[in-house]
Amino acid sequence: MGLDIPGATGSRPDAAPLDESGAEDLLRGICFKTGPPRTVGVELEWLIQDREHPHLPVGQERLDSAVEAVRALPLSAALTFEPGGQLELSSQPAGSLTECVETTAADLAAVRASLGAAGLAPVGLGVDPWQSPRRRLREPRYDAMEAALDRAGPAGRAMMCTSASVQVCLDAGEEEPGPLGYGRRWQLAHLLGAVLVAAFANSPFQRGRRTGWRSTRQSLWADLDPGRTLAPGSGRAPREAWAAHVLDTSVLCIRCEDGPWDVPEGLTFREWIRTGSPRPPVQADLDYHLTTLFPPIRPRGHLELRMIDAQSGPDGWLVPLAVATALFDDPEAAETVYRTVKPLAETAGAPAAPRNPLWTAAARDGLADPELRAAATVCFGAALPALERMGASQTVRDTVAAFTDRYVARGRCPADDLPDPDALTDLGLLTDRSLLTGTDPAATPDVPAGPPERTAGAHEGLLPGRSTFPPHPGKAASA
Repeated sequence: MGLDIPGATGSRPDAAPLDESGAEDLLRGICFKTGPPRTVGVELEWLIQDREHPHLPVGQERLDSAVEAVRALPLSAALTFEPGGQLELSSQPAGSLTECVETTAADLAAVRASLGAAGLAPVGLGVDPWQSPRRRLREPRYDAMEAALDRAGPAGRAMMCTSASVQVCLDAGEEEPGPLGYGRRWQLAHLLGAVLVAAFANSPFQRGRRTGWRSTRQSLWADLDPGRTLAPGSGRAPREAWAAHVLDTSVLCIRCEDGPWDVPEGLTFREWIRTGSPRPPVQADLDYHLTTLFPPIRPRGHLELRMIDAQSGPDGWLVPLAVATALFDDPEAAETVYRTVKPLAETAGAPAAPRNPLWTAAARDGLADPELRAAATVCFGAALPALERMGASQTVRDTVAAFTDRYVARGRCPADDLPDPDALTDLGLLTDRSLLTGTDPAATPDVPAGPPERTAGAHEGLLPGRSTFPPHPGKAASA
């Protein structure tokens, strides 16, 4: 979720108005910053639930008290809270996958301990299985966002207040063409993104019922204001396509110092520049406008992969982080994966992601879709040796291998292991790793996808006889 820019409402009288060419130059310059891929980050969103009664809403006073305690922690990551009370940790850019995993695991351990003292826990599901949307943050930006998204239907409020994700942030790539070139990575992201949706789908419920989607969260994004959530149209180079997309997308709001923010209807940023009404836009307005666009891959100097559901279990989040990093940043894996997913463009067709047949199948069917299952099998198979070449820890590689064996090899995704919502009160969902590595009742690779019965006593550690993440120096070990 985009944050406001403190003190920058765009209404300062000394700020220079933007013209079209200036806005296009800014967008081309700031959204794809190229160089050898060398940094990685992750943004983790979590639903905050009562540990004993996760199906019951957490009272506002209790949540406020827990938030205050978490805000006091000395975290490496930036900490924010979403409109429905979801917690988000945004890591600092890390020089390696190992560094990113270790610092994030340490932050999460501290956050879990703080929430645990209040009887709460961070829960990794793409959509809250029980609660209706209830906005807890009352701020001008969220008032304006709710008003704007309501025009397209109820999906906006559900996204704002009941959804959670794992967002992987990777360098845009190199200027030159090739496996690590930014043009190739941009194209790869929009095809591989559907495979990641399918493999990590983890939100089959909403308001206590099955929705018919493995990733209800992704279905919500597809139902939002299409201009705001679609990828740019194909046919142009990435910089030109993104600049045009940004300027031709409607303005969510026009900020002001006092009172509610104006929520114009149908006013694109390009039209705002041309008309200068109700006031001329400045660079702070363009910066803010960028935070109100929610395509599946958002270029912010780096590439922000936004399509992955939050993952269950304390360590589930590291699998999409590790897999995406390996497939994008290891040249050999990137070339293999590009050849694998390129034919998916025919299934996707002309419509932009996520409103095309490929992305729809990924959200609805997960890896039960044969084409996506075949692609995921190759991609996860390429990720494992790539992680070894990149120097990933044995724990990370074992965790990815366990996920691959449990889900990808069997044409399944995490949503297929979730019981119905009335059975989701099991504390194992909140605190244990069984949903990632516990005993799987599926006996053969060809078992049809579907929610298996839960097995008693399947709440052991990450991998029996193996250690979990090492502690970050000066911080507690991962719980």
